Amino acid sequence: MTNANSRNDAVNPKGLAEWFRRRAQRNPDAPALSFEGVTWSYSRFQQENEKMAAVLASVGVKPGMRVGYLGFNHPLTLVTMFAASRIGAIFIPMNFRLAGRETKQCIDDADIHTVIVDEHHQHLIEEVRSSLGCTNYISTNVSKHDGWLALDELRSAAPASVPAVNNAPDDVAILLFTSGTTGRAKGAMITHENIWLNNANWFLASDYRSHDVGMNVAPLFHAGGLNAVVVPMLLAGGHVVLQQTFDPQKFMLAIEEFGVTVTFMVPAMMLVASQHEVFSKVDLSSLRLIVAGGAPVPEPILKIFGDRGIPVSHCYGMTEATSAVSFLETSSALRKLGSCGQPGMLCDIRIVDADENEVTEPLARGEIRARGGNIIKGYWGRPEDSAAVIDADGWLRSGDIGYFDADGYLYICDRLKDMIISG
Repeated sequence: MTNANSRNDAVNPKGLAEWFRRRAQRNPDAPALSFEGVTWSYSRFQQENEKMAAVLASVGVKPGMRVGYLGFNHPLTLVTMFAASRIGAIFIPMNFRLAGRETKQCIDDADIHTVIVDEHHQHLIEEVRSSLGCTNYISTNVSKHDGWLALDELRSAAPASVPAVNNAPDDVAILLFTSGTTGRAKGAMITHENIWLNNANWFLASDYRSHDVGMNVAPLFHAGGLNAVVVPMLLAGGHVVLQQTFDPQKFMLAIEEFGVTVTFMVPAMMLVASQHEVFSKVDLSSLRLIVAGGAPVPEPILKIFGDRGIPVSHCYGMTEATSAVSFLETSSALRKLGSCGQPGMLCDIRIVDADENEVTEPLARGEIRARGGNIIKGYWGRPEDSAAVIDADGWLRSGDIGYFDADGYLYICDRLKDMIISG
């Protein structure tokens, strides 16, 4: 933690929770989050954050401790994130697609102090709870098992707020579990500074504004869901529409209902949406940008959305980069088909050959390396794995093979080695 009067505070005042509080102070009555028919203003959202911070403090969570959330997309996911930040704890959105054994591995590796679980996934924890070392197991439902705390009861007993902790820029804010380049789940340490500079990259690349409505259906344990739209949009003062999972009809109807302007999709989602009968019937004209990630968007899909007047911007990134390191402007989507754009304004990207020499010739292939303030601090409790992926100069080894064309646009060709990802 850092002193409130330190020089770093002028750049990074108290971190993620404080940034949101300041946004709520500026736009208290503006819509912040909509979910299943309920919309919170920024002031209501901030009240929920402060209450949840008090709940966490009441069960013994202290600065640096890890707080896990296991469940479908829900406002509570985000509330827990901001609440953990407020008291200096580290938030871990957990992958609900994992089996009990894999969930246990993540909990053990991160030494999670308190885990909050929705009613759909309590059984996953119960399968392995006897061998876990968590101090607190909190259920969002009326507890059906001994040893669980009921969130509603904790909320009733907790005060409205507790004092905020001053986070340093290099303090870890979020652990996102990733398979990385070795195929083993590891906790990527995302700092408050990483989040801020990731946001800046998105503001500069996609021009997020307070009048934007950003929609997210990607899981919040994924960097694309959490850090490409949701967190940047909230800190820009925009309105986030959150859905539990991807349902193409509900997704498109919500775009029409809320006037969604920005959303994140993977190509498979775009294909499913474009083939749904609702696609030709709903008004999607509010969309000014689809941020596409995960794989290059095939030309036929680009043209289908282009014919509807919907621009698509492809990005390239990974959890170890907080989200993205390159961005393709919508005007070049068809002209640079298959490209994932140019380096973000606050990122450097280079191509390196097998002998660790930088490759500068256009079209020459090599491993993609990235560097910038959005690159993670390393993997939690795994210094050797961290050193294997991030070198002494801060360059992240992506494990992807790619090249730049003559105009400086990046293309991905292949993986450096095969890997298997569970979940």
